[in-house]
Amino acid sequence: MAQIILFDNEVREHLLPLTYTRPVCELRVGITTIAEKWKRALRGKIAYITQGYLAEKYSIDYDDVNYVINGSVLPSPELIRLIDQMDFNEAYLRGEELIVAKLKGRQIEQLMRDEEFGELNGQDLEGTPYQKINHLWDLVKHNHQAIVQDFNELRKGQQSALLPASNHLIGPIDQLYIAPGAVVEGAVLNTKTGPIYIGPKAEVMEGSLLRGPIALCESAVTKMGAKLYGPVTIGPYSKVGGEVSRSILQGYSNKAHDGYLGDSFLGEWCNIGAATNMSNLKNNYQEVKLWNYPAEKFVPTGEQFCGLFMGDHSKTGIGTLLNTGTVIGVSCNIFGEGFPRNFIPSFSWGGKHGFHTYRTDKAIETAELVMARRNIELDIQDRLILLRVFEDSAKYRVWEKE
Repeated sequence: MAQIILFDNEVREHLLPLTYTRPVCELRVGITTIAEKWKRALRGKIAYITQGYLAEKYSIDYDDVNYVINGSVLPSPELIRLIDQMDFNEAYLRGEELIVAKLKGRQIEQLMRDEEFGELNGQDLEGTPYQKINHLWDLVKHNHQAIVQDFNELRKGQQSALLPASNHLIGPIDQLYIAPGAVVEGAVLNTKTGPIYIGPKAEVMEGSLLRGPIALCESAVTKMGAKLYGPVTIGPYSKVGGEVSRSILQGYSNKAHDGYLGDSFLGEWCNIGAATNMSNLKNNYQEVKLWNYPAEKFVPTGEQFCGLFMGDHSKTGIGTLLNTGTVIGVSCNIFGEGFPRNFIPSFSWGGKHGFHTYRTDKAIETAELVMARRNIELDIQDRLILLRVFEDSAKYRVWEKE
């Protein structure tokens, strides 16, 4: 079995705050994470080349046959066919950016020791179609195609459970997949606009309206009366209610009440308070600008619709209002009347009327309580990662310097 080594490069900085706590390849787009897509496509084991402080949790490993792959790239049938034909010491590039290389075990050892191991035979991938995540908004932009591709792959050889008679299906039945253990009752499901995937032990409560493409991952829940306009991905053990459009929840996050979430991405262990609403369209219909960490300023996205991008362990209080193109870091607690700023650094506590620093002991205590509800422990690796994020994000908490 080949070893698949997914590496981070400078793209990782453009995907902060989501990549503060994980390698790029562990981001979810479509039904599965990028890493899970590569594991399925190449039938190999996954390892990582990532930031030093993440490496203990996401470690590197190697074998006799190793594919070193850019973690921001999603596999496509065309790309997989090329990879299957690769020889050792060959590499595919897009311009000057490495996409994939095939290396022997000793070459990985040399790479780990930062030693030269000879020239690679590089070929340009120009003309080969595949998706690549370069910016935060690309996750949402590519989610439709990624859901469709994942749906087609995951359905192979699998028999869908029957749709109970209490539901109403609009569109082709072959674009609906219900995994064993899923519960779907009293819902309206529209597959005319894209497939609907309902994962193991997921639940679609009565009154839910789902318009594909939709992915409900393992043990995800749509609450009564939820309205989901695809493409929407609800990651494992997440709950959604109210209105959601063109958005992704990484996993273990909740937007369980009324309120609007659109063109957005929530990390893990986030909670959106009741009646929280966010704008995904400016009143003047102009292009949205979004905070960019490498540039340390707001940059044009080229998108008219752009909502919220929230790092792990962050939360909003009831009735929170968020402006178009808001970026919220890791371990933030946002509450109060009015609109807070469009960029909120990690470990912030407050809202429109100002912020102070969310102490790490209190933030970690809350994370422990939240994760314990899912019988998951906040282990020492996760604690160290959060402490490192606190340090790395300090320069953005400008009130600490006042």
